[in-house]
Amino acid sequence: MTVLYCRGAYVSTSLMPLEIFHSAGFMWNVCLGREPEPRFRITSASVDGDVVEALGPVRLTPDLPISDVEQTDLVFVPTAGMDVDDLLRSNECCLDWLSGMRRKGALVAGVCTGTALLAEAGLLDGRRATTHWAIASMFKDRWPAVDWRPELAVTEDGGVFCGGGLYSAIDLALYLVGRLCGRDVAVEVAKSLVLQMPRTYQTDFGFLPLSRDHSDAAIRRAEKWFCDHFPDDISVDRVAEETNMSPRTFLRRFKAATGETPRSYVQRLRVEAAKSMLEQDRMTVQEVSIAIGYEDVGFFRNLFKRYVGISPTVYRDRYG
Repeated sequence: MTVLYCRGAYVSTSLMPLEIFHSAGFMWNVCLGREPEPRFRITSASVDGDVVEALGPVRLTPDLPISDVEQTDLVFVPTAGMDVDDLLRSNECCLDWLSGMRRKGALVAGVCTGTALLAEAGLLDGRRATTHWAIASMFKDRWPAVDWRPELAVTEDGGVFCGGGLYSAIDLALYLVGRLCGRDVAVEVAKSLVLQMPRTYQTDFGFLPLSRDHSDAAIRRAEKWFCDHFPDDISVDRVAEETNMSPRTFLRRFKAATGETPRSYVQRLRVEAAKSMLEQDRMTVQEVSIAIGYEDVGFFRNLFKRYVGISPTVYRDRYG
């Protein structure tokens, strides 16, 4: 993976994610006296490969210029000051590079003002994204094709990831570790570095992942509707109406785009929400079940075990 060093960057958003990725498979094993098994090979890059003046009296020395990064699995763009025009001017040549990396299959992530580079490169058009609440209105005016959701701390849509405020860089990095290495590894990193598992709302609870990448805009709208209403009693007829389709057409297109039925999609969203609640909140299993839309706690327990492999109680004991 590659961390992009930008002029004026906040050092914490440049280095803390790097340390989190470095810790995956390493720190937890060291703490337990096991042989380290690092999960990431990390490089840092700048526009021209030269030392970058970060915020304050700090200089960041990259490994190489972006032109030498021909292939990577993940690009992480940090916060780089609040002057978005200056950020875009000084990193203009990064735009084609970011687009090129995404075309080659790399996941691309940006945090706070770093999301401006993703938006300017066109990577967020038609996608859900977040950024710092103080600049969200300006971002909405400047990039209206993006579905800006500043209340979210972390978003994922079609292989592009965003973090909201400055320290959402930690949430985003941990989420990416979980996304790429599995939730168990992310929890190990969080415990070994004494961090909380990712917040998903900048105000409260809740990141919910979208499906695999696809180009059906109407089904993307349906997915976002599901994410906003997953605890509710949802009918196919209602969502089909939201997307101006007949129920039969909606079911066919949803399965073709996402690879699963609306019912299983909503179940997965609910289980992901339950996992976050069990990790971070002191709610009982019954309270979690009701909060995500299941009055029948027995059904919830069976569903959770089917998706996760262990019961909600065991999950809380292991990861809470």
